[in-house]
Amino acid sequence: MTKTDLQSWLDRYILAWRANTTTAIEELFTEDATYRFHPYDEDDEMVVGRDGIVAAWLEEPDDPGAWEAAYQAWAVDGDRGVGVGTSRYLATAERPERTYNNCFLMKFADDGRCSEFTEYYVRQP
Repeated sequence: MTKTDLQSWLDRYILAWRANTTTAIEELFTEDATYRFHPYDEDDEMVVGRDGIVAAWLEEPDDPGAWEAAYQAWAVDGDRGVGVGTSRYLATAERPERTYNNCFLMKFADDGRCSEFTEYYVRQP
């Protein structure tokens, strides 16, 4: 894994989030991948398996025009990577704009798909 490889993966992550399609999400993760939406999730709270990750992403998909995101490859060490950036949900009649600072901790398989993903985020005041 190189920083260029990680940046490509992060760019595809954003495209998959925007596309909300099974195929786009599946291409990011190994069959046995784990996904923690919160760093404090216990093992029984994390999503296990690519099918589970796809189902979780598509359970309540975000409208592709309702948000913006930008993530950068920050560090790579062997098969592990760290991505940082922001996710911004645009204002609606029901809620104000919300911006989150994100940090993703990831482990990758030899084929470049993610096998472990943990998301950290903090809402900006």
